[in-house]
Amino acid sequence: MRCTSKKKVIGILGAVLSLSLFAGCGEKAAIENAYNLQDAVKSYGMDISAEESSSQSFFAEDLCVAGTEDLLSENVTAALSEAAGLFNLQERQMEFGKNVHERLFPASTTKILTAYVALKHGDLEKTATVTAEELQLEEGSSVCGLAAGDTISLEELLYGLIICSGNDAANVIADLVSGSSEDFVALMNDEAKALGATNSHFVNPHGLQDEEHYTTVYDMYLMFQAAIQDEKFVSLISATSHQGKVVNAAGESITKDWVSTNRYLTGESPQPKGIHVVGGKTGTTSAAGYCLVLYSEKGDSAPYISIVFKAENREDLYAEMSELLESI
Repeated sequence: MRCTSKKKVIGILGAVLSLSLFAGCGEKAAIENAYNLQDAVKSYGMDISAEESSSQSFFAEDLCVAGTEDLLSENVTAALSEAAGLFNLQERQMEFGKNVHERLFPASTTKILTAYVALKHGDLEKTATVTAEELQLEEGSSVCGLAAGDTISLEELLYGLIICSGNDAANVIADLVSGSSEDFVALMNDEAKALGATNSHFVNPHGLQDEEHYTTVYDMYLMFQAAIQDEKFVSLISATSHQGKVVNAAGESITKDWVSTNRYLTGESPQPKGIHVVGGKTGTTSAAGYCLVLYSEKGDSAPYISIVFKAENREDLYAEMSELLESI
């Protein structure tokens, strides 16, 4: 499905146009062409320049638009996951779509929006001191190894958030940027809606399971494509590893070795043929299954976003993702 054409639109007249237009004390306004925007508004003493009248545009003019029907391919095994999408950013076209509007649990792909909000509203150099409350997470939760009393910058927290999917980093980021997790989550939901992701709702900054925490493949595309406009975000998702810089409670400078959870970046899974995987974000919970969001390039400059949600296992996740990208 192709994106909407670049038509220009302006909607400031309301109901001023009709077959009989009156000005002053019942006198008919003389408008040669009542359906011409420029002529009509000038009759009321208004003036809109050509530049102003062409400055407004459709919300989705630079986005891929997806309908309600699946768009499948014989080259992609559709049974490997619950939902998936392949979006050609250069042509602004969805080339594959399976259940792209179905509400699903995003697991740690939530952290794409967390990072987007933090980069937009936070200061990378600002530091936080980690509290014990921020480290209260369910057993087995993925963390980047922060300890109570650690002092760490927002920039380092973002590396811990994206590279090793630190849920501890997510909690600290929320408090640092917004003062509380609740206020940060409210900001996440506001930013998601502003991007058109109206079929999503978030209740935490990390993606741990909650029945009211959900998104769709298409909404994730909208959020991810907005995030990759920021070069810093791209550097975060493309890092294979990072040495996090932290000052511990004793005032000692220490480093933490963080390694990406993205198997394409670490070499654990071979990159799809003819494709350069720039980076992305993984996510896994028992309810969400195995999820992956990628930013990739074919050749030197053709950019793509590909998303697979709720695969049954990691092997199926990477198998379908490779099929998607190799189908280009």
